[in-house]
Amino acid sequence: MKKTIRDFDLNNKKVIIRVDFNVPVKDNKILDDNRIVMSLKTINYALDKGAKVILMSHLGRIKEEKDKEKNSLEIVAKRLSELLNREVKFINNTRGKELEQAINNLNFGEVLLMQNTRFEDLDGKKESSNDLELGKYWSSLGDIFINDAFGTSHRSHASNVGIASNLESGIGFLIEEEIEKLKLATDNPEKPFAVILGGAKVSDKIGVIKNLVDICDYILIGGGMVYTFLKSIGYNIGNSLLDSDSLEFCKEMLAKYNDKIILPVDSIVSKEFDKDITLKNNDCFDDDDIGLDIGQKSIEIFKNKLKDCNTVIWNGPLGYSEIEKYSNGTKEILKYLSDKDKIVIIGGGDTASAAINFGYKGAFTHISTGGGASLELLEGKKLPGIEIIDEK
Repeated sequence: MKKTIRDFDLNNKKVIIRVDFNVPVKDNKILDDNRIVMSLKTINYALDKGAKVILMSHLGRIKEEKDKEKNSLEIVAKRLSELLNREVKFINNTRGKELEQAINNLNFGEVLLMQNTRFEDLDGKKESSNDLELGKYWSSLGDIFINDAFGTSHRSHASNVGIASNLESGIGFLIEEEIEKLKLATDNPEKPFAVILGGAKVSDKIGVIKNLVDICDYILIGGGMVYTFLKSIGYNIGNSLLDSDSLEFCKEMLAKYNDKIILPVDSIVSKEFDKDITLKNNDCFDDDDIGLDIGQKSIEIFKNKLKDCNTVIWNGPLGYSEIEKYSNGTKEILKYLSDKDKIVIIGGGDTASAAINFGYKGAFTHISTGGGASLELLEGKKLPGIEIIDEK
């Protein structure tokens, strides 16, 4: 069992907390602060225990110099100050004397946020490749390291694995909750157990299907994945998304688990994304049709399969849900599950965004903050950002 923040005496200690402040920003406004809010419990705990708190996070991808302007964490520092109701000192550097002096001058019970860790990626991807020198340098800034960034725990970066390799370490409350809740669905789940998988590519979900197909009672397939499965058994899918490399896998899975893998029977289709939509059965596609959401008959089939299930885990929207006219399948199943007394785990990424944006933020057992990380846990993989943490 991994050490948690509760296992340390934080009083008069410099505590580095790796958080996940990778929030959507547009026109210098934060569109969704859920990840910031989810970090507050760990930050407040450390502050209340008398620690100097040094926060680290990434924001976006940094491939060239101009990416730095739109991915500065300064806007996050301002929002965090409001949420904590205290000043958050923002340091516009990832290393150097200004950062070091600011940490030294910080009082115990105060908090500092340094600039985007991925600014270090401009010089040889030092953050993303877990540069040993950078991890060692960052670890020198503190006494204890707490990883509370579940969304990056499936990556071996300098700001998680690198620091934890050099400092005594534990996990924060957010990661602790993520692990506990996801285990409800992977370690002896309460049956019947259904898995809902959507999103674009089958290849992204092969590991999950292989890991869970013998444990669960149903796998309900939605999103762009549907059309690779349908193509594998001879349907004309028109111009719908096709993951050609996964056709043989889909065909084999359907042959072996025909009673478990549930495909939609109809779709919302269009000739182009912004054109008129039509409801069509699987066997009625024209060569230029694009399937963009599951249809009403499919929604009812899904509800019927989910009706008696006690555990449901969902990763990937059922349609192109960012666009209103292709969001009905996702909305209907969210609403249906929100009304039921079940263990419902919503995977991170687009599924979590859909659940929150459509008004179901507190409606389920758990909404994960990490899409890729939750997916890899469901595949049965170990997450390097958590594996490196000290054992109790």
